[in-house]
Amino acid sequence: MKRSQQLLRRYGVMYLLLLPGLLYFAVFKYVPMIYISAAFKNYNVLQGLWESPWVGMQNFEMFFNGVYFSQIIGNTILISLYKLVFSFPAPIVLALMLNAVTSNGFKRTIQTLTYLPHFLSWVIIYGLLVAFMAPGSGLINQLLTAFHFERISFLTEPGLIRSLIVSTDIWQSVGWGAIIYLAALTGIDPSLYEAATVDGASRTRQLWHVTLPGIRNVIILMLVLRLSSILDVGFDQIFMMINPLNQEKADVIETWVYRVGMQEGRIGLATAVGLFKSIIGFVLVLGANRVAKKFDGQIW
Repeated sequence: MKRSQQLLRRYGVMYLLLLPGLLYFAVFKYVPMIYISAAFKNYNVLQGLWESPWVGMQNFEMFFNGVYFSQIIGNTILISLYKLVFSFPAPIVLALMLNAVTSNGFKRTIQTLTYLPHFLSWVIIYGLLVAFMAPGSGLINQLLTAFHFERISFLTEPGLIRSLIVSTDIWQSVGWGAIIYLAALTGIDPSLYEAATVDGASRTRQLWHVTLPGIRNVIILMLVLRLSSILDVGFDQIFMMINPLNQEKADVIETWVYRVGMQEGRIGLATAVGLFKSIIGFVLVLGANRVAKKFDGQIW
C-alpha cells in the first residue's frame, strides 16, 4: 500500500494523462461488448437487450445458410486480398523511393502530394471519381468520345469495381502509410551502408541486405496489424462506390450488416455477423503473430 501511494504521488500527473484514453476504451470498446449477447437473441428494440428472447445459434445459422453468404464472403475475401497484395506494399515502395532521393526539395514536394489524399473523405473522393469517370459527363469519357472510342462505365461496371476500389485505396493511403516506414529508415545505422559500399555492394544489394532487413520488424508488425482487420475492407469507401449495378462484385460484410441491421432492423443477425468477423480477425492475428515469431524471434 505504501509503495502504491509513493508511485501515485510521483507519477500522479502521468496517470491523469492516461485517464482520457482509458475512459475512451472503457466507454466505447468494453461497455459495448455487453451487446454481444444480442447475437444470440431475437433482439427487439421495444423489449430491450435483457428481455429479448434467446435463440442460441439461430442468427449464425441464418447467415451461413443465407442466399448471399457465398457472394458476400467471397467479395470480402477477394477485395481484402487485393488490398493486402497491392495496397500493403505500396507505402513500403514509396518510402524506399523517397529514401533514395537526394534532393530534399523534391522529396518534400512528393511527400506533400502523396499525403494530401489521406485528408480527403471518401465522399469527396467519390465526387472526384464522378467528375472524371461518370458515363455521360466524366472527363475521361468525354476524351474517349472525342477520340472516337467507346464510353466506359467505370462506376457501374461490375468487372471494374474491384480494381477501382483497390486503386483508390492505394491513392488515398500510400503517402500516409509511408510515414512510418520513412521513420524506420532513419533508424538504420549509416555505417552499414558505408561498409556495404566498401565491400563493393551495388545499390540493389544495399537495398536487399541493409535497407529491407533494417525495417523488417516494422513491416512484420504492420502486416500483423493489417491481418487483424483483413475482413474490414473499408465501409466508407465501399458504401460510397456500391450501387445496384455493381453490387454483386462489391457487396461485402460491412455493407450487408448495415443494410440488415440499420435498414431492416435485424439487430441480432447483424451483431452475429459482426461477432463472426471479429473472431476471424482474432484468429488471424494469433496465427500471424506465431508465424512472425518463427521468422523474427520476437514476442509481441
